[in-house]
Amino acid sequence: MSATTDVIDVFWSFRSPYSYLVAPDLLKLRSDYRVEVKLRPVLPIALRAKQMLFNPEDQAKVHYIILDVTRRAEYLGMKIELPSPDPIVQDLTTFEVAREQPYIHRLTALGIEAERRGKGIDLAYALSHLIWGGTKNWDQGEFLKHAVASIGLDLDELEASAAQLDYHSEVEANQAMLAKAGHWGVPTMVLNDEPFYGQDRINTLRWRLDQLGLANT
Repeated sequence: MSATTDVIDVFWSFRSPYSYLVAPDLLKLRSDYRVEVKLRPVLPIALRAKQMLFNPEDQAKVHYIILDVTRRAEYLGMKIELPSPDPIVQDLTTFEVAREQPYIHRLTALGIEAERRGKGIDLAYALSHLIWGGTKNWDQGEFLKHAVASIGLDLDELEASAAQLDYHSEVEANQAMLAKAGHWGVPTMVLNDEPFYGQDRINTLRWRLDQLGLANT
C-alpha cells in the first residue's frame, strides 16, 4: 500500500456475532476500493464494560441479540450458530465473567499478530467463520491450524511471535482509539475519523467511499 492510501480501521471482537457477519464485506472493501483495511482487535464488551450491555435482571437484550443475529445471518445468506466453546468464559444467566479467559486472549493476540503481517482481516474472516459457523470444539485438534493455514500463515509461528508482543498495551491502544473515534461497540469501521458502527452500516461506509472517489475502476 502506498503512503497515501486511505485507511479503514476496523475495531473487532472475536466474541461479536456482528463482527463475524461483516467479515465478507470487509474483504470486498479491499477489492472494490483503494483502501487499506486494518484490523484493530479489542476485548469484548463483557470484559471492557459489562455494565453497558448486560444486566442479570433483564434478559431481554440477550434474547433480542440472539433473535437479531439469527435473522441477520439468514438475510445475508450466512450460517450462524452459538459458538462452542464461547470465546468468553461467562455465565449467561448471571453474566459473571470468569477470571481466566484463555480463548479470547489467544484469539485477540493472534489477530494483532496477523495484522502485523498485513493479514489481520483475512485472519478475522477465517477464525470468525470457524467459531460462529458451527464448528464444535473449534479450539481443539487441527481446526485453528487449518484456518490459519488457509490464509497463508502458520499457527505455531504466529503464536510464538504473539507471545513476544506487548499484548495488553496493544489492546488498550486499540480500545483508546475506538473511544477517541466516538464509539464503544463492535464492529466499528473508522474512516478519516468518522465511525460507522455495526454490520448494517457497511453500505453507508461504501457510500462514503464512493463520495470520496475511492472506488476501483
